[in-house]
Amino acid sequence: MRVFNERGSFLAAVRVSDHLRPGVVQIATGAWYDPLQPGLPGTLEKHGNPNVVTADEGTSRLAQSSVAQTVLVEVERCLDPPPVTAFDRPALVGSPTSPEWRHQP
Repeated sequence: MRVFNERGSFLAAVRVSDHLRPGVVQIATGAWYDPLQPGLPGTLEKHGNPNVVTADEGTSRLAQSSVAQTVLVEVERCLDPPPVTAFDRPALVGSPTSPEWRHQP
């Protein structure tokens, strides 16, 4: 499924349960950030990271707790999800013996 709001969107698997109120979505956190088009604001996050739909602000100057518990989202079916590439190694540039050898972003 594609989970989205005005801040962004991410892909997630869905399990329907009667343990949540109707209209409520629960998502675990901890997915590596894997954008479809790196550097493009609002691009689809392919690995299920819900941070792309939350506001980056604390509850107060004192607590700085997460405000993410009250995010409003919509959910729609994604028929052709792109592959997750979060665990792919970056391309290498140059030779390991040359001084310019580095990982390509």
